[in-house]
Amino acid sequence: MAQRLHLVFGGELVDPSRNVFKDVDDLHIVGIFPDYESAYHAWKAEAQRTVDNAHMRYYIAHLHRLREEDSEASSTEELR
Repeated sequence: MAQRLHLVFGGELVDPSRNVFKDVDDLHIVGIFPDYESAYHAWKAEAQRTVDNAHMRYYIAHLHRLREEDSEASSTEELR
């Protein structure tokens, strides 16, 4: 069974109606989690901690979707 890693991260947005971070150097990396359930709990804790700031957003990125071992390599991976 393949590992399904998830990254939880967040930061302050320029505008709450768009997904553009104010300062990408100041992103809060919560962590990498081995399954969606643990990532969800970490995301929820951070989202609730920052609920009073409308510009703060946290996200769950599905790292396992970025690279599927069974799919062909991208053209940049083939460059050496």
